Formats: sequence, C-alpha cells, structure tokens
Amino acid sequence: MAAFPGNLSMSWGSGLMTGVTDSPNLTAAAAFSGPWEEESLAPLCTFCCCGLLNRTLTVVFMVSLAFAIVGGNVVTLTVCIQTRQSRTPQGYLKVSLALADMMVGVLVVPFSIYTEISLMVTSVPPVWYQGGALTSVGALGGPWQPCTLIGPMFAGCTFVSISTIFLMTVERSVAILRPLHKDALVTRHRVLLLILLSWAGSFLLALAPLILSNGFTLEYNECSRMCNYAPLLDGAQPPADGSVLLLFPAFDFTLLGGTLAVNIMSFTSIRRYTRRRKLLSEGSLGGDGGGGCPHRPSFSDIKAAKTIGILTFAFTASFSPIAVFVLGNVVGYTWCNFSFFAFWILTANSCCNVIIYSVRDQRFRKGVTLLFHRDRAPPPGEKS
Repeated sequence: MAAFPGNLSMSWGSGLMTGVTDSPNLTAAAAFSGPWEEESLAPLCTFCCCGLLNRTLTVVFMVSLAFAIVGGNVVTLTVCIQTRQSRTPQGYLKVSLALADMMVGVLVVPFSIYTEISLMVTSVPPVWYQGGALTSVGALGGPWQPCTLIGPMFAGCTFVSISTIFLMTVERSVAILRPLHKDALVTRHRVLLLILLSWAGSFLLALAPLILSNGFTLEYNECSRMCNYAPLLDGAQPPADGSVLLLFPAFDFTLLGGTLAVNIMSFTSIRRYTRRRKLLSEGSLGGDGGGGCPHRPSFSDIKAAKTIGILTFAFTASFSPIAVFVLGNVVGYTWCNFSFFAFWILTANSCCNVIIYSVRDQRFRKGVTLLFHRDRAPPPGEKS
C-alpha cells in the first residue's frame, strides 16, 4: 500500500538538487544524487517508467482503472442504498467498503494520472516528485504538498477495506455459529459504531509515521507511481525510528490472520451442517440426528459467508505482492518494476468487489437490473 516506503533510489537530475544535498536531512532519493547519478538512473529507467509510449500506456491503464473503480462502486452504493440491504448491518458494511474503494478511484488514482501527464508534457518534474525540493525538508516542516494528503489517503482506505472485510467476516460468522443470537449481538448501532472506529483508527494508523517520527516524508515514487513514505537520511544513515513502518504490515497481517481464522470456523460449521443434511436425506441419521435443529444457519447466511470468503481471498491475493515487496526491501533488494505491479494490483482490488457481488449475490444482480432498466418499466396504471 502507499504507506510502505518506496525503493530508495535516485530521481531526476542533480540540477534540481542544488542546495539540497548540503542539508542534514535528505530523502533517500536525494542522498545518492551526484557522481553516481548516471549509474543510478539506468536501472530505474525501465519499461514501466520511461519513454513516451510506455508512459502513455501507463496513463491509459490508470484512467481505465479510475473509471472502473468509480463506476463499479457507484453502482454498489446505489444498489445498496435503494434496497433493504442498506438498512441491515451487512448493508452498512458494504457501503463502508464501497466508500473506501471509491475514494481510491476519486483521489489517489487521478493524482497519479495528473503527475504522469505532467512528466510527459514538461521537462521539470513536479515539486512533490521523488527527491524534489519540498520532499527533502520533511512532510510537516516545509510547504504543503499533495502527497501529504494522497499517501495517507491510500493507506487509510486500504486499512479501512481490510478492517471492514474483517467485520463482515465476524458478522457472518455470528449468523452461522449463533443464528438465534444474531439479532441481539449484531445490531445496527453497534455496527455503525465499529465502522466509525475502523475509519478513525485506520487513518490515524496511516498518519503514524508522521505523528510518531520526524524521520519520514511523503513523495511521489518514480517506481510505484504513487505517493509513498520515504525516510529522511541523517547523513548516510536511515532514521533510528524507522521501525514505525512495521506497524503497517503488523496491522494488515493481524487482521488477515484473524479473518482467516474466523472463516475457517464458519466454513467448518457449514461443512458439518451440510454433511449432516446429506446423511439425514439418505436416512443415515434418525430423528435425533440434529438435521431438524432450529439452530441451523439459513441458506442466505451460508451463501453470504462464502461470498465474504471470496472477498477475503481476493484482498489477500492483491495484498501478497506488497508483502513480498516489503520483505525484499528489508533484506536490501530494489525491485522497481515489481513495486509498480505490486502497488497497482492492490489498487485494482478496489474495483473487484462489484464483480464478486454480481457473480455471487442474486439480490445484488436483481438490484443492478432494476437500476439500469427502471426507465423501461411501464408507468403506473398502464398494463404491461
């Protein structure tokens, strides 16, 4: 996600860095400009980063992704709001997830598009570009720059997405494991409170490196093509409190692990119930076999749990490249091309939920059909 540091690399020409290299606080990109500039630039000038054609293809991809994210989540929000699903705890969670995803398509991706177009039409990179003059003085000490908003926005929305998927998993597990207590345990007020806490906690965590440390700034990374946290170097040394960034993978993997554990419990219960029904239909169980137990989950609850399991798998698959990238950075590898794909695979996950709903949720498909064919409905009083 955007919260993780980008590759520690050299950016544009040293002419831009005049007067910056004398500062005790430098971004990692700026610290290596100088005699090694030409050698450092070569490995980073790769097929995803340089050349008019490649930048054009990158912009086309970003524009298409932005339209897909915004359009898909607008449809999801409209369907949820116009149906009774929006007045249920599960509906609130779906709306929260769609809002977080749509903010990525409205703010984060368009900013990358604007920056890439600026790099195509001008010879001087923007001030927020990697190693630029504003990024080298710190995120809070110098003039305001857009990455101060965009970077934490992407990180916060990613945290909101994973925490919302975790809450959806817990909500469905209660319906599967304790169906008689579902209405008492999972109320709309409690879910709304948890949603508000998840949003507040997610964005507070996204700002943690700026709040807890003076050793980081935010800049547009030339490899990931996004706003990333970058360490401010004291001479040639990384910041002593650089471990604050470990909060991000720790949070993600904790929630992903918890989501996986809850899903395992739910699917184990579903499998046990399905096997019992099969044995009952074959006559292998008597009347006391439990097949007629009133505590059994409903078919809609089982299907919803499976849908949320697919959402969890999709998010885990899109987040895994970021985890590999962070691990590679920790051990000293610089993967420019891989960082681009890792960050944008995670971004593309923001348009996947509407596809999963369309395939798995019959009520959602019906809502989409009514949404797009409403103008074809006969007026009141006219026979169809």
